[in-house]
Amino acid sequence: MSKIDHSLFDTHESAFDPGPCPECQAPLQLRHSKNGPFIGCSHYPTCEYSKPLHDTDNTELTVIEGSHCPECESELVIRKGRYGMYIGCSNFPECHYIKSNKAPETDKIECPSCHKGHLIKRANKYGKNFYPCDQYPKCNYALNFTPVAHACPKCAWPVMQEKKAAAGAIWQCPERKCGHKQPAQ
Repeated sequence: MSKIDHSLFDTHESAFDPGPCPECQAPLQLRHSKNGPFIGCSHYPTCEYSKPLHDTDNTELTVIEGSHCPECESELVIRKGRYGMYIGCSNFPECHYIKSNKAPETDKIECPSCHKGHLIKRANKYGKNFYPCDQYPKCNYALNFTPVAHACPKCAWPVMQEKKAAAGAIWQCPERKCGHKQPAQ
């Protein structure tokens, strides 16, 4: 005999009840799309009301005492957004100020492609670092590894990139045709 109470699985009513539609008062239900689940009106397509299942709104966590927005003089707050924590203006949507969390770089490396911009450290949505030119979209040059302001001895490309290897750090030319490698200095 099974020790599982099968009456728990016989119910036809869902414990999920998002309530009535604010537009037509029909019941809301869980819907699915190629972008994931969402809450939508049961009278679709006559009523097209929908809302996300999980609110991704920027939630305000803490007010930072004594710090003010340089644009509108409102207080700064710590917020949680889709890419993590950040500091922004409490007067958001009227003021779009976000404090940059980038440390000032003393040794900027000039972009070898456009010679106008500099290579900066950025992170993609998965948290992996890369180094694009700060003149994007005019210049699309980017490196996946840390740039080093050292010319390649083989092809004279003005930048090399530092990679980690089993034997230690190496410098490699980012040009595909060259690919020169040498021990890091």
